Amino acid sequence: MKTKRTFILGLGLLLAVQSDAALPVSLDQLIEKGLQQNFQLRIARNDQQLTDNNATPGNAGMLPVLDLNSTFGGTEYNNAQYPADGSAAEKTPGVSSTNFSAGLNLNWTLFDGFNIQANYSRLKELQQMGALQTRMKIENYIADLSAAYYDLVQQTIRIQNLKSAVKLSKERLRIVEARYNIGNLSRLDLQQARVDFNSDSSRLIRQQEILHSVKINLNQLVSEQEVEQDIEAKDTIIAVDNLLIKEQLWASTIANNTYLQLAEKEKSIKVLELQSARSTNYPYLKVNAGYGYSENRYEFAPNKLQNNLGLNYGLSVGYNLFDGFNRSRKQKNARLQLTNQELMLEQLTLSLKSDFSNLWMAYHNNIELKKLEQESLSHARENYEIAIERYKLGDLSGIELREAQNSLLDAEERLVQASYNTKLCEISLLEISGELLSRF
Repeated sequence: MKTKRTFILGLGLLLAVQSDAALPVSLDQLIEKGLQQNFQLRIARNDQQLTDNNATPGNAGMLPVLDLNSTFGGTEYNNAQYPADGSAAEKTPGVSSTNFSAGLNLNWTLFDGFNIQANYSRLKELQQMGALQTRMKIENYIADLSAAYYDLVQQTIRIQNLKSAVKLSKERLRIVEARYNIGNLSRLDLQQARVDFNSDSSRLIRQQEILHSVKINLNQLVSEQEVEQDIEAKDTIIAVDNLLIKEQLWASTIANNTYLQLAEKEKSIKVLELQSARSTNYPYLKVNAGYGYSENRYEFAPNKLQNNLGLNYGLSVGYNLFDGFNRSRKQKNARLQLTNQELMLEQLTLSLKSDFSNLWMAYHNNIELKKLEQESLSHARENYEIAIERYKLGDLSGIELREAQNSLLDAEERLVQASYNTKLCEISLLEISGELLSRF
């Protein structure tokens, strides 16, 4: 039994030493590194660059198209001519001719019922949506990273609490062994003290495994290649902002929530799609022009060489009179899609209002719980100090001392859990209100 106890203590101390060897990092440092290294954010920035590249007048069709082309060709044939008077035929073998042309061709749609303008505006809206989507992913990432960081703080606090519990159990075991050796306590008391000590030591080892998993998850979020790299939180407590104001956060949610802004952009795009569908109600005007050179060479012809150099141009005006009622169908569908997007926007606003209300209630309740648990922890510590003194004097049983110790550990656990839950609510409120990025 003593050998087993020594092994457990040695393993726990070894893990603690390995943890202490890590260099403490703050949440700001992790966010700075993660914003540079995280793979999903790098992909998001590339996707945003795609929308930036597409938002050009040329892609919308505002600019003319200018082509340069040239061709070269020829023929090789045998020529035979048979006179009508029946005289001998004139045959010319190996007759060849060549042709060559080169020129510039310009095509430009000057007006197509405002479709080009609508298309360009749609590309600009998509560009802004790309920026919003990148921002949304950054907000989600910072929220996830913050939750993981404070989970590291939480699990580290639990480690310290369990180390204290092992230390208290070890002190109790020392007292019991001393009394057992002089005959003041039974072997049953000694065995129970050892069981409790081993139980606390076992919980400490299991907590080390949980802490290791949290560190792995944090390294993965930051996209560290060495996921097993040891990491230690700079914060030793979970500090909570108790001064959030509900009305200000809700006003910020309506103004700055990323999902709401994306839905507004979707609505703007639907308006532009309706405008594009209505463009077929108007005529179109196109201009085309060209400047080129052509050359033809003949071996068997009255003219051996013929060439042309010059300009050609033209205007095209048109209007679609009937297209099988497709124009009306497309416009009706565009109006329906706009109506659906407006309904989705209202639904999203209501959903955000519900989520915000639930988050605020959880935030407020967890703050109150945190206050209660802080008070409970103070009482539990005082209760344990009284219990250990009475136990040393022989005025308290081992079971009662164990109950006081468990009450102390439970109070510590409830406090760290309430602090962590409050912090998660705070992070979620800042994220939903669009204020998370301004805090970092």
